[in-house]
Amino acid sequence: MPKRVLIVDDEEKNLRLVRDILAANGYLTSEATNGKEAVEIALNHPPDLILMDIQMPILDGLSAIKILKTNDSVKHIPIVALTAKSMALDQEGVMCAGADGYLRKPISIKNLLKSVKKHAEHLDISSDA
Repeated sequence: MPKRVLIVDDEEKNLRLVRDILAANGYLTSEATNGKEAVEIALNHPPDLILMDIQMPILDGLSAIKILKTNDSVKHIPIVALTAKSMALDQEGVMCAGADGYLRKPISIKNLLKSVKKHAEHLDISSDA
């Protein structure tokens, strides 16, 4: 069964790019344009993986990650942060917030697919236990 990925980004071109890449590689996708929408979607229709932009309006990605990672019903869902920030301290902050991975923008197709596959396979392994 195809894995479902929630893509969260306030930039339409980024949503479209990631959606198209994932769809072409057999993933099902849903989308949110801010952290508040992402939390609502994740709680009501839990995906297998979340790709979360960090800088967004209404509720930023770090706050959304913290909310999701403290909710028992969805805290197991891997979250990979997508951000234009590239400083080591920024990456550390994202990981401390609870993200399971980190990808820099502009998005590398190779790195995106590698990260999505890594986290999707992790889910397969843990669900067999």
